[in-house]
Amino acid sequence: MDSTYLFLLSLGGIFLVGQVIITLGQRTALPRVTLLLVLGLVIGQEVLNLIPPAFYQWFDIVAEMTLMMVGFLIGGKLTSGSLKNGMSQVVWISVSAAVITTLFVGIGLWWFGVPIELAIIIGCIASATAPAATLDVVLESNIKSPFSNMLVSIVALDDAWALLLFGVGVSLALTVTGHVSEHSILLSATKDIGGAVLLGISIGIPAAFLTGRLKPGEPILTEALGFVFVCGGLAIWLEVSFLIASIVMGAMVANFAKHHDYPFHAIENIEWPFMVVFFVLAGATLELSMLAEIGFIGVVYISFRILGKIIGARVGAQLSQAEQNVKQWMGAALLPQAGVAIGMALVASNIFPQHRQIFLSLVIGTTVIFELFGPVFTRLAIRKTREGNC
Repeated sequence: MDSTYLFLLSLGGIFLVGQVIITLGQRTALPRVTLLLVLGLVIGQEVLNLIPPAFYQWFDIVAEMTLMMVGFLIGGKLTSGSLKNGMSQVVWISVSAAVITTLFVGIGLWWFGVPIELAIIIGCIASATAPAATLDVVLESNIKSPFSNMLVSIVALDDAWALLLFGVGVSLALTVTGHVSEHSILLSATKDIGGAVLLGISIGIPAAFLTGRLKPGEPILTEALGFVFVCGGLAIWLEVSFLIASIVMGAMVANFAKHHDYPFHAIENIEWPFMVVFFVLAGATLELSMLAEIGFIGVVYISFRILGKIIGARVGAQLSQAEQNVKQWMGAALLPQAGVAIGMALVASNIFPQHRQIFLSLVIGTTVIFELFGPVFTRLAIRKTREGNC
């Protein structure tokens, strides 16, 4: 007998338990993202080992499909109307939080004896956030406020800044160590972002005018998913950021599809099952053993990243004259960190193989902490700013 029955049993069990998690999330202080990650951790290889090995083979494709839909939904929030009075605040806060976090973590690690090239690159990695976890906390809260809208917009830009900073950081680290790279990492990062933006525009504008015609005012599910996956597939093929491409495409549809009444309704109806599998498998692949390896450097990284996000967001909010609640809570809402950071750590470990162990153990180990506890602070921030009528 083949392993099909194990796959189906695992998938069905994850969906059913995921529904229970939704109910628990509504009755506890923990967001469902954290609960799903804990569930995955418990049933994964680190603890009970209940998930069949064949199921893990699907993680990469599920993760990419989920992030494509997440990007599309985030882009849908970047409308001219929603950004009309807050675009300068979004830019100031996102840039300030990314840059100051990079400086805090980089200088902090160097101060405590980490080699300068390592400190530079890890500082850049620290600027990245977790769009999937952040968006899900916003959707779960069901709180539509200026703060939550601004948070989603800031997260939409975060990965672009993180990629640019990482490109600059790697080039600077290579210069410091006297190495000559075969190609410019900064140029590669610029291509990654610029190519993704161009791809998102080139698919998003036709999608804006073509979708929602068969069923007037509302794109059907196959239309929405078709454009999302075509955009994501082309991005992967062209080796540009599929997340940024999906965000740009979503923004194009939201701003140019004037005949749409519910341009993202179809995706929202199917996105959650993907999110359940994505977060459970993400939890199942978390490596608790890495926590023991990060040691004092990990404590420094975590501490300075938290300070960097909080102070950076506050500086950006102050410069853009944002509301008091934004100054106070936006940094805490930006603490989740996940796949983008791990991806950058893998790239860095290939460029500096002699530092591979510290890159992977530090970033993967601290991701466990930020992915589990970051959404808790995001949810707290959203609720506190609602109470404060931000």
